[in-house]
Amino acid sequence: MLFGKKIDLLTIGDTAVDAFIRIKEASVNCDVDRHNCKLCMNFADKIPYESVEIVPAVGNSANAAVAAAKLGISTGLVSDLGNDDYGRVCASVLDHQGVSTKHVSVHKNSVTNYHYVLWYEDERTILVKHEEYTRKFPTAVAPQWVYLSSLGSNSLDYHTEIIEWLKKHPEIKLVFQPGTFQMKTGVEKLKYLYERSEIFCVNVEEAQKILNVPNGEPLALLTGIKALGPKIVLVTDGPKGAYMYDGVNAWFMPIYPDPKPPLERTGCGDAFASTFMSALMLGKSPEEALLWAPINPMWVVQHVGAQKGLLTRAELEDFLAKAPTDYKPRKIN
Repeated sequence: MLFGKKIDLLTIGDTAVDAFIRIKEASVNCDVDRHNCKLCMNFADKIPYESVEIVPAVGNSANAAVAAAKLGISTGLVSDLGNDDYGRVCASVLDHQGVSTKHVSVHKNSVTNYHYVLWYEDERTILVKHEEYTRKFPTAVAPQWVYLSSLGSNSLDYHTEIIEWLKKHPEIKLVFQPGTFQMKTGVEKLKYLYERSEIFCVNVEEAQKILNVPNGEPLALLTGIKALGPKIVLVTDGPKGAYMYDGVNAWFMPIYPDPKPPLERTGCGDAFASTFMSALMLGKSPEEALLWAPINPMWVVQHVGAQKGLLTRAELEDFLAKAPTDYKPRKIN
């Protein structure tokens, strides 16, 4: 824990344990354009699995906290854990990674979020369950940046607390990477968070859901999200690359070349968004941050889970120095 050290970045969101269950006897059925894919297994059957790997202290905001801490940023996490062995392990892992757990609440007679990750080929389907903790936001904190992401479905009042706190601290820069509940809640109820965001990050499918444009193209998604108020919009598109729009210029950024085929892709979006944010915090321009952002995801997909492949600043800059000449952002407007 970072006792007595000022926190420059505060990440807010649920923390969980992920159990990665690697399966072999399955298939994936998709539309012709590879949308609406379904993971299929025999019903009412005994399905063998290859292995299970338990990964503690994960979740969008925990992943972002670890990514930023490894890049040299003083980071704390606001989250909730159960008073169980998994909760104690999660807190220990976060402390070991250099993330302050001062504002992580431990709830008596509660369990820690535990998710099952069905891992097939290089993709995963996650069975999630967010425990309904009684949350209370620590309003006395005042970091330079806040990173807000996935919270459970009972957290609408908690979002109101966060919004009122942000209104009292206009100097704090907000990164918003909405999770499932936040997107289901709709733009109107969380309008202030969209308008207040220094950086807003989603993937293509999520942007399409938010804007209710099922077949929206990247440039239209960028401008559509920008109209909701964020200063910088990031839209990721998996192995196809990512996009950025600041209201003046739109950019496409290719992925950093994979050294070998990806093992599994959990945490790519978290790594991209948090690395982009960290680069800005470290004094980089948005274009420079766009060069940094794909490098952590490239290394994350070579490992199981969202955190094992996260890089230090020296490691990331070494990859950047070795990047091919065509690894650079390109204007698309």
